Amino acid sequence: MAPPHYVQEMQLAVEGARARRLQICEAMSSRPSDPQPSPLGGYLHEIDHFPLLTPEEEHGLAVRWQRSRDVEAGRRLVTANLRFVVKIAFEYRTYGVRLLDLIQEGNLGLMVAVDRFDPRRRVRLTTYAVWWIRAYIQEHIRRSWSLVRFGTTRAEQRCFYRLRRERQRLERGGTSADPVRLAAALGVRREELESIESRITRRDVSLDDPAFTDTEETRADRIADDRAGPEATVAERELSAEASRRVRDALAYLDPRERAIIQRRFLNRRAATLKEIGESFGISRERVRQLEARAKAKMRARLAPLREQRAVG
Repeated sequence: MAPPHYVQEMQLAVEGARARRLQICEAMSSRPSDPQPSPLGGYLHEIDHFPLLTPEEEHGLAVRWQRSRDVEAGRRLVTANLRFVVKIAFEYRTYGVRLLDLIQEGNLGLMVAVDRFDPRRRVRLTTYAVWWIRAYIQEHIRRSWSLVRFGTTRAEQRCFYRLRRERQRLERGGTSADPVRLAAALGVRREELESIESRITRRDVSLDDPAFTDTEETRADRIADDRAGPEATVAERELSAEASRRVRDALAYLDPRERAIIQRRFLNRRAATLKEIGESFGISRERVRQLEARAKAKMRARLAPLREQRAVG
């Protein structure tokens, strides 16, 4: 008995899709100046030889794998869905990561899905595997995005993959994609969105990269050295030594009680209170405050030339 017409149509559609894939592979893998196929083109050619599985075949292989860990069954489940991984990986091609790396990570997710797939649920493997494939690809993109770990919170993960899509959706609808609308669409606070967006848009750069095209000068060569020169360093050291000498002279100019108050109030590791100093000298806190003010006025007068010298320098 001839198969129903819709089965014939599906078979024709599959054959047409296969023919288009072969054309793409040939276009990617062969160039006039390079007879050798590219790694990606060679990989696509290779996986196109693996046959697809019918629902019945897929179910039987999944049962064999779950019951007896039949290696051949697991291999066929994986190889039959390698093209599906390529399709998913192609959706993430704009994130600046090599497509072959994305495919490799997606294949790891596919193998995890095959291992955990439950054939009793009567769903296709791809329906279950797509989540594992996307999870492995997205985790690889986040790891590759920056040396500083990114995407550690749910908000960061959500914004990382949806920010661009939500902005395009708002703009297509004629709405300005301002931070307030974007934050509302993504379910995060505006301040949180701005912080995440700044990390997404700023990629890591190497200081060893050329500063300009056609030059050997690197980015590191263009960084200004803010450290003081030898002359400024020597001058600052001499000025610091002079300041220390002037402070010692100013302290020596005070009477013993004033010097003790300044020492205990400002020069000790733990500053004494006015009450503690007053009790040690047998005077009131107010009298200690007056003596401290008089001592500071004397020191200020003695250190005035040093302040003028620093202002000129």
